[in-house]
Amino acid sequence: QPEEAYRRSVWEQNVLTVMKHNKEADAGLHTFTTGLNHLSDMTAEEVNAKLNGLRMGDFSPQDDNHDDNLIFQSYFPLPPSVNWTEDAFVTPVQDQGNCNSCWAFSAVGALEAQMKKKKGVLVPLSVQQLVDCSHATGNQGCFGGLPTNAFDYIINNKGISTEFNYPYKHKVDLCNNTVKKYGVCKGFRVLQPYNEYELQRVVASIGPVVVGIDANTTEFHQYHSGVFSGPCNSIVNHAVLVVGYGKSEEGLQYWLVKNSWSDKWGEGGYMQILRNKNQCGIGIYSVVPII
Repeated sequence: QPEEAYRRSVWEQNVLTVMKHNKEADAGLHTFTTGLNHLSDMTAEEVNAKLNGLRMGDFSPQDDNHDDNLIFQSYFPLPPSVNWTEDAFVTPVQDQGNCNSCWAFSAVGALEAQMKKKKGVLVPLSVQQLVDCSHATGNQGCFGGLPTNAFDYIINNKGISTEFNYPYKHKVDLCNNTVKKYGVCKGFRVLQPYNEYELQRVVASIGPVVVGIDANTTEFHQYHSGVFSGPCNSIVNHAVLVVGYGKSEEGLQYWLVKNSWSDKWGEGGYMQILRNKNQCGIGIYSVVPII
């Protein structure tokens, strides 16, 4: 089969790329390792077309600050590390599949944590409802969108359903706005661009934050462990969730990021990415919901 032979050749090329990178990492040339995963029979271009759906061209800064009452204790000493996954504020890593729905997964993840703070129980919320129903606020289903537009939909709709009642299908389906609502959002705050200290304060005092990053490189697709400092630029195209931060044993400051490419990618679906260097544009677009 020609397709099978082509996939095999792509896989073999990725095997060589991983081996070369990890040999260099062993020699101390990289701060992270790469590995083969479920994306390894696809080219970088194919992965980008299927999995990166943050449409920054649709974002206008005047869209932000729907809620100026975001109060966080700006003067309390920041803890050296934060990890919201340790206290059951973060649901398991999901796989967005062949659908550019990263914007919906990251928005839902941030809202899930805030609902846990409010109600004391962690309930997975419906990504599919955002994929199906938020076109009116500017999103394009499996062709991409913006977390800010997702929050606009939840505000206008006066809530969003649970994953249990409106499960994810890896594709766009008919919108069902009559399903019972659980997660609510009264506003959101877009953080100051290029200010990772503000991002750190919000992560420490409020909870997980949606961020945009550049996820277009092979090294990002093949990331396995360590602190990602690999090649990337600051044109952000993928939405993820910052769920914490810390410092590695080697002394590298990092953000702990939850992705939506399944737990087969990275460190069980997570990545440590270099902090305070605008790595992959992580400081450019960040937003937190207010409930």
